[in-house]
Amino acid sequence: MANLMNGKRGLVMGVANERSIAWGIAKALADEGAELAFSYQGEAFGKRVEPLAASVGSDFLVDVDVTDPASMDACFDQLKSRWGKLDFVVHAIAYSDKNELTGRFVNTSRENFKNSLDISCYSFIDVSRRAAEMMPDGGSLITLTFAGSNRVTPNYNVMGVAKAALESATRYLAADLGAQGIRVNAISPGPMKTLAGAAIGGARATYRHTDSNAPLGSNATLEAVGGTAAWLCSDYGACTTGEIVRVDGGFHVLGMPKPENL
Repeated sequence: MANLMNGKRGLVMGVANERSIAWGIAKALADEGAELAFSYQGEAFGKRVEPLAASVGSDFLVDVDVTDPASMDACFDQLKSRWGKLDFVVHAIAYSDKNELTGRFVNTSRENFKNSLDISCYSFIDVSRRAAEMMPDGGSLITLTFAGSNRVTPNYNVMGVAKAALESATRYLAADLGAQGIRVNAISPGPMKTLAGAAIGGARATYRHTDSNAPLGSNATLEAVGGTAAWLCSDYGACTTGEIVRVDGGFHVLGMPKPENL
């Protein structure tokens, strides 16, 4: 269509490389006419993001540490200075020590629990509060979750708890910000071959399992997730808020694998 997002500006947080879910979303939004800013953390990620941003016509990159209030202040100060207002934010940030994404959840350390919840959940609350101040005409806030939030998934461990908190935060934020015309939603793709996904123990087996059992016969694609985000950020998403939108080939409806895979 190439015009759903004409005249809209937004921040995409969490692009790691061209296989990132955040990049699939950014590409779809740019293809629909959106003007984008990108955040990254650290020089190494900045070098990866810069050529991707350039490929969609963006030179607006900001180095941000979501655990540092001063860094967050600086990010949104730059957005205010350059644009004045925002129409959408895509939050694709999560973290846990990969050494605790294998084995048993009961062995989760206190330090990693707090760090995982801070980065994977609280950062969305912090971002939403700041972004809402730049959305006088309403807007759209999107985060990313996974089915391990409400169904036990091998090796997902503390990230499942963090995503459960994130989904609950999405609903509370939707209630808080709805009066300002701001929609808050989460997209829940199935397992995808991303840098973040590779950190989870047994990721390849999980990917194969969902791919072979999903009713549509495949896992989500970057294009499908990107298209879902474009809908939620566009005016077509004007009456959708507080939702966990599943883009997983229908895997979430299953109670058991297909008979041939039992």
